[in-house]
Amino acid sequence: MFNWCLSLPSLLIATATESEKPTLVLTAVLLTLAIIYFTSKVGAELSRMANFPPVLGELVGGVIIGVSALSLVVFPESVTADKSLVMNVLNFLNPMSEELLTKVFESESEVISVLAELGVVVLLFEIGLESDIRELKTVGIKATLVAVAGVTVPFALGTVGLMYFFHFPAVPAIFAGAALTATSIGITSKVLSELGWLKSKEGQIIIGAAVIDDILGIIILAVVASLAKTGEVNLVQVLLLIVSAVAFLIGSILLGSIFNKTFEAIVENLKTRGSIIVPAFIFALLMAFLANVIHLEAILGSFAAGLVLDETDTRNELDEQVKPIADVIVPLFFVTVGARVDLGVLNPVVPENREGLYIAVFLITVAIIGKIVSGWSFLSRERINRLGIGIGMIPRGEVGLVFAGIGASSGVLSKPLEAAIIIMVIITTFLAPPLLKIVLGEAKAEIEAGVLKEEIKTPS
Repeated sequence: MFNWCLSLPSLLIATATESEKPTLVLTAVLLTLAIIYFTSKVGAELSRMANFPPVLGELVGGVIIGVSALSLVVFPESVTADKSLVMNVLNFLNPMSEELLTKVFESESEVISVLAELGVVVLLFEIGLESDIRELKTVGIKATLVAVAGVTVPFALGTVGLMYFFHFPAVPAIFAGAALTATSIGITSKVLSELGWLKSKEGQIIIGAAVIDDILGIIILAVVASLAKTGEVNLVQVLLLIVSAVAFLIGSILLGSIFNKTFEAIVENLKTRGSIIVPAFIFALLMAFLANVIHLEAILGSFAAGLVLDETDTRNELDEQVKPIADVIVPLFFVTVGARVDLGVLNPVVPENREGLYIAVFLITVAIIGKIVSGWSFLSRERINRLGIGIGMIPRGEVGLVFAGIGASSGVLSKPLEAAIIIMVIITTFLAPPLLKIVLGEAKAEIEAGVLKEEIKTPS
């Protein structure tokens, strides 16, 4: 489409040389970042206006500007340099040889990819800060059972189904199954708050289970991402990774009380700007580094850092200071996840693409059923809206995208499977809020009607 730019003769501008590559890479990165931020903000605002989570707008915006449509933000694993609109614009302004153009494209893509990975590290740090472990004590065993069922059922059904029905190898099947375990606490809590159910028994069970889901999901992700690096499943290795991940997380939390006092003492003695946020990020980055060193995922370290710092007296102020940083860096991750997805592999007109659609339908079905059954995972004589609990666990949101993004960057997911996972994340995130409003809205109406009847029966 844009090949004419490559062959455009330039009489006034000299052909760029190899020595100018750093400047050209920076120029390309700046233009790409501007496009990503513009897309994320427009997508988020449109999504909010439609009463959907902003993250969905960022994801869909990424799909539009990515390889599936406009080719504004693309990567070498999907296309060549001459298919990138950004590279064509840059080549028009600074004519380059084909070799130099390819090198600039690869370097620019690498920078954007690293920034996106940093974005997911910040995202998991923020999720850790929001995952108040103390709240789990109030819902206890019920939330734990809901979380365990909501993780194991979709994981088992998804993994076995992909291997049995679609003949996927073990590692990509396990990775896709792991993506089905996530629950977006942010999306569900927003809907519960709007409906006035956040402090209800159902609301507390959902939120508690979602927090445990995050913890279990991050452990699973650390394990399957490590498996993706070797490309094979070894039972001893899997057990070792699980033990390592659990020990790392529990050890971090147990040692947190010691570190918290040190952190608070450091904060009290710092008098310049950033006295809270900078030490917090140093800690998060060091924890991410440590997780990587022991062959776990960096995100497990940043998540653990968030859990630890949530116990400090400065947590409320830290929460507020992290938000603007997350607003800047996290959208890079969501938009690039969408940009990498080639929805063309799900085009039903092409016969060989239809299997990808079948995979997407299968994942969506398992994703919904696997979470709904979690509402019936505990025994209770209390009157509890179990369907509401199950539906509240359905949205995958940003957590599901973390699985998809890491799976795609590791190369373990085929294009159809990657696209199917993204479709699953989008559909479950779109479906959950209206379904939750219908189910809990009807329940609220029944409760109010029951109260009214009791008031009528009771003599004044």
